[in-house]
Amino acid sequence: MFSFFKKKPAATPSPAEPAPAKGGGLIGSVLVAPMEIPVAEVPAQRQGWLERLSAGLRKTGAGISQVFTGAVIDEAFYEELETALLMADCGVQATEDLLDDVRRKVQASGATRPVQAKNILVDALTRLLKPLEKPLVIGEHQPTVIMVAGVNGAGKTTSIGKLTKHLAEEGETVLLAAADTFRAAAREQLAVWADRNRVEIVSQEGGDPAAVSFDAVSAGRARGKDVVIVDTAGRLPTQLHLMEELKKIRRVVTKAEATAPHEVLLVIDGNTGQNALTQVKAFDDALALTGLVITKLDGTAKGGVLAAIAKEKPIPVYFIGVGEKLEDLETFNAREFALALLQ
Repeated sequence: MFSFFKKKPAATPSPAEPAPAKGGGLIGSVLVAPMEIPVAEVPAQRQGWLERLSAGLRKTGAGISQVFTGAVIDEAFYEELETALLMADCGVQATEDLLDDVRRKVQASGATRPVQAKNILVDALTRLLKPLEKPLVIGEHQPTVIMVAGVNGAGKTTSIGKLTKHLAEEGETVLLAAADTFRAAAREQLAVWADRNRVEIVSQEGGDPAAVSFDAVSAGRARGKDVVIVDTAGRLPTQLHLMEELKKIRRVVTKAEATAPHEVLLVIDGNTGQNALTQVKAFDDALALTGLVITKLDGTAKGGVLAAIAKEKPIPVYFIGVGEKLEDLETFNAREFALALLQ
């Protein structure tokens, strides 16, 4: 089974021997023959995930891939590619960078057919997204305290449930904090996940979210838990009074454990496109985010927003999701994403 996270910090590789990328290596910018998905690039245990990711990104990738069906690489080709990338919500800055990279590599390689440029774009997109690759590390602190934020409907509580199950299956003891105290359905939903995964939960109807968070972190320390996950109330970044509440939760968590929170994650609905970038900036300003979870990439034509995030706010993407099932949430790998998007 492919590890969903790292239990220990990875050893620093020597300069002469760089560590391979998690889940598959980066092939660099060598022009290769036209491809579907180079199976050899992806480990066997990731093949099923790559197929689901490819299916999920089909709506986003279709508009881009259509550009490469022409016969020649000319200025009209580049204009169509620019439009397709913008329509996929890659953003102006990322689109310009990708186009410049493709132009340079096309000229240097002597490529004349659009299908060759497609392979070059895969490499360019991989390089752009590479800084977003980072594993979630569990075990540096006990407990590792993870605070999770996101707007209503982004899939925040469901993502917490999936992460909890993965952690529990790998032998980690987890305690959940139902700090979304104003929405009964949120507490009930988290309680279902806690029961399903046989983990403990700290919950209080109508209580103060910060107080619940404090109690949960304190309980996690006292009970020797490996991980405490704090589920906060969903809110829009424009709701300033509620954003202040999030800041309070963060401060109170630190009072319960001086080094916490060790991770502050934002769950984003992939369907929101450029609005996702706005959310990342706003929540990062308020909470100092350490990682992102991108959900619901299946069925969206806006999956290119990861390129915009990589260019304008390169906060690590720990996990991406393409469906409701447990196996539909997986670790993010830049090469896999580029291959799946541009299959």
